[in-house]
Order: sequence, then C-alpha cells, then structure tokens
Amino acid sequence: MSTNTAALLQKLTAVTGTPFSDEEVLNLLTAKLASFGNVQVDAMHNISCTFGSGYHVVLEAHWDEICFVVTGVSDDGYVHFAKCGGIDPRILPGARVVVHGKCDLPGVISTLPPHLQKGEDGKKAAPIDELSIDLGLTAQAAKDLVAAGDCVTFAKHFTPLNGSRVSANCLDDRSGVAAVLLAAEQLKDAPCRVTLLFTAQEEVGTRGAKTALFDRGVDASVSVDVSFAYTPGCKARDCGVMGKGPMIGISPILDRQFSKELLDLATENQIPYQTEVMAGRTGTNADAISICGSGVRCALVSIPEKYMHTPAEVVDTADVEQTAALLAAFVRMKAGEHRA
Repeated sequence: MSTNTAALLQKLTAVTGTPFSDEEVLNLLTAKLASFGNVQVDAMHNISCTFGSGYHVVLEAHWDEICFVVTGVSDDGYVHFAKCGGIDPRILPGARVVVHGKCDLPGVISTLPPHLQKGEDGKKAAPIDELSIDLGLTAQAAKDLVAAGDCVTFAKHFTPLNGSRVSANCLDDRSGVAAVLLAAEQLKDAPCRVTLLFTAQEEVGTRGAKTALFDRGVDASVSVDVSFAYTPGCKARDCGVMGKGPMIGISPILDRQFSKELLDLATENQIPYQTEVMAGRTGTNADAISICGSGVRCALVSIPEKYMHTPAEVVDTADVEQTAALLAAFVRMKAGEHRA
C-alpha cells in the first residue's frame, strides 16, 4: 500500500461533508487546492481551482457523502431521522452514527434484539421511519442539543485492510477526490488550462454538477467516481474487480472519442484498466456535466468499490493511484494535441 495515498484518503474521509454540514470538507479542500492557484467556492458550494492556459480540461469528483437529517426528538429522548441519498435500511440497525447538533453527539441506531422479535420481524428490514437514534441522553438533554434539520452521518473510521485495501464510510467519492489531487500533482507544469472541480450534492441529484461549468469555456471534462466492485451475490459481468485498475466508462452520454483515447492511453502507458459499459445514463455527475450550458464533452473514470453507501466502503489504493496516472496521461495528451 502506498503510505502517501492511504494517508491522503484518511484525511479526506475524516471530515464531514454533507448538504447540511460542509465547513470541514470545504476548509480541507481549500487547503489542498491552495498550492495550485486561486480557490473558488460558488453558490452551490462547488469548490474549484484553475491553473495554466490553453486547452481547458476539467477533472471532477464530488465531495459530498450520504447522510441523514433529524426529523424530531421523541418524548423519551430518541432521535427520529430520514435519509439523504441512497441508503439501504437493512444496514442501519446497530450502526454507529454522529448527530451534528449543537455539538457532535455519538449515537447508535436502535435495533430490536432477536430474542424479542416476533413472527416475520427477523425476515424484513424495518422502515427508516420506525428506527431511531439512541444518544444515551435524557429526553430534555436530547431536545436541548438536537433540533429538526440537524445532520447525521455514519461514525468516521479509517481501517487499513490486508494488502493495499482500505475501508472507510465515505470513500464514495473521497477516493475520486484523492485521484484528482494525485493527478494534479503531476500536472502543475502541463501546457494547458486545468480546472480541479469538487462538486456538491451529487448524492441528492447531481445538483452541484448541473451548474458548476456554466460559462467556464470547457473543452473536455473527466468525472471521477466509484463503481461496483464484485462481491458475492453480484453478477460478475456487471462489476469491476478491485486491484485491476480504473473502470473506463462507455455510454451514449459520454464522448466516444474521449473514451477511446482513455483506453488507448491506458494500453500505451501500461496502466491496468477495465471497461464499464452503460446503455444510457451513468448515474454520475457526468450525466449532468455533459448537458451543462451548451454541452460539454465528457468522459468517466471510476474506481472499483465494495459495499457502496455503507459505513464500511472498501477501495484499493492501487486503483486510486492508477486512476490518477490515467487522468494525468489524458490531460498531457490533450495538451500536446492542441500545441502541435
């Protein structure tokens, strides 16, 4: 495992970044981007930095993570909540969370022990509106510290696994952010104009990406996200394989030439890669960016990830590094084309 890449992922996943609570992640990304040039945060809280001149390439990843929102506090002190983003209710009972009220409050999502379950209880997932968060507080203390509209996130952790794999709760898409930052380090002197763009609110409808590139004069954009790595129960043909490199997207909404160039570059530079064929929308910010303004030519590169949208997402740091290498090769190639 690359110590530097793992350390970067640990820093990126340690901060909170949701539509309700984004100060931590924006402060961290501002510090990370400052060495490349002037940093801008727009009204949607997309954060970007542009450097260089000439052919304009955007490297994009989203910074937001799935989360919950408090809907109320019961008279016995339990916190009710709703989900923001695609969260499977089956994984929630017993999960460790943090309620971001007047202060950060650790809690546990309630669960009914198997001894007390009746009939079909153990065979179905409880709806989210039947779950609640136990903060270990009295009802009055909970109501003093927590209000409707407060944000809730999975408890942060960063766990190195065997080999070059790591687990954390928001590697979707902080691993994409890491790949863009690693690529940028290789492009400081590239003879072109590069924008590093980290977008908001992807998990609630690709909202940040819909406005991020209006009037930016973009020639090419590459979105970096995660996609499904094979695990038992999945169809192998629908998934990537961890450790075998980035997944290069092929889709009607993506630029065919860019997809081919990425495939060719991976081969030429001996970067391991996989293809991800989609018959329509990609389910990523590339969908929104490609129709931003009068249209943007867009490509998609994804990092294979296990257990997406859970507290224990897993990626391989080697895949993150190979994704960064492919992004840098693409930018250098486009710069060379337009200076020839």
